[in-house]
Amino acid sequence: MAVFRGGFAGPVDVRVVPHPSVTLVLEFGNGPLVVDAATGLQQRGNLAAGFLHGALRVRGENIECLQVRLSPVIAYAVLGASPSELDHTVVALDDVWGQDAARIRQRLGDATSWQERFALVEALLARRAAVGTSVDPETARVWNQIVVSRGQARIEDLAAEVGWSRKRLWSRFRSQIGLPPKRAARLVRFDHAAHRLAAGHSVAEVAAESGYVDQSHLHRDVLAFTAVTPATVVGQPWLAVDGIAWAGNSVANSA
Repeated sequence: MAVFRGGFAGPVDVRVVPHPSVTLVLEFGNGPLVVDAATGLQQRGNLAAGFLHGALRVRGENIECLQVRLSPVIAYAVLGASPSELDHTVVALDDVWGQDAARIRQRLGDATSWQERFALVEALLARRAAVGTSVDPETARVWNQIVVSRGQARIEDLAAEVGWSRKRLWSRFRSQIGLPPKRAARLVRFDHAAHRLAAGHSVAEVAAESGYVDQSHLHRDVLAFTAVTPATVVGQPWLAVDGIAWAGNSVANSA
């Protein structure tokens, strides 16, 4: 979870790139949160974003919002729909959650502290997860192995491990997680590499340890996901609502 605020320090205006999670943005400030997609599509207010295939611009003045990153294994239950329905897009959370979206916005606005707001959101997510549809255990196991291996696990081996054919794994994984297994592995590998770059490791070192064939392979992946080079990616603020790139940055607080 992370807090984004626009006010005395100026408006919020950041680029958001693909991440191995489903992202929720719960807005409750005075000014609307605006998300601009590369396609020209614009959304305002509470939002849900699936696995992005390109960068977005998130901006707004006098806004207060919580960003929540959900594992796709949990997102299936929390959303009440498969993340595959959000692929390539950002949708209004009202269209996904109905009245729950309006209620949580009101309660977040009425809360008197950020800790209270975090607790409200955690309770809502837990409630929805408890009554939602879970992914197949095999699907969850494959996703977890992809994450643990930092995207370097062989998909054929994972299919054999859970006793599924490659075709069945692709079908079930795509419908429940929201991406084909190989695309998911590529995204997880990129995310790990990007954070290693942000932590100060060289491009050559990151390419070697992250399973890229060479530096040019890493360069192509970073460029494809972010539209910037590995050298430029180091200074991008979107990298870490996790304490690496955001350390000392007043634009966002994370928890």
